[in-house]
Amino acid sequence: MTMPRSYLYFLAVPLVFVADAAFAHAIVVASTPLPNETIAASETEVEVRFNSRVDRARSRLTLVGPGGASVVLPLADGAAETLKSRASGLEDGRYRILWQTLSVDGHITHGEISFQVKR
Repeated sequence: MTMPRSYLYFLAVPLVFVADAAFAHAIVVASTPLPNETIAASETEVEVRFNSRVDRARSRLTLVGPGGASVVLPLADGAAETLKSRASGLEDGRYRILWQTLSVDGHITHGEISFQVKR
């Protein structure tokens, strides 16, 4: 017994969409600064690049300083898969960049990147 091709098509198409949705979460593929990097400057570019497009209007970067104070960084224009900003007035100590983004699959993902300023 053979199955008509049209039945195979109707069975396979939904599986393709389910697979795409499962793999569309935004995953960090690169960042500036790098995780655990030490920089020797009072300002730095902040850029987090993801494996897929992100909704920049519903995403944010927050800088947490050595004392625990935090500030939401204004996002600059950039590629559809990046969140980009600039941090200035950095003093010596350990910082964290908290990122939160809405990926194309409609899921919010978040994480953090730590770095240190030492002059």
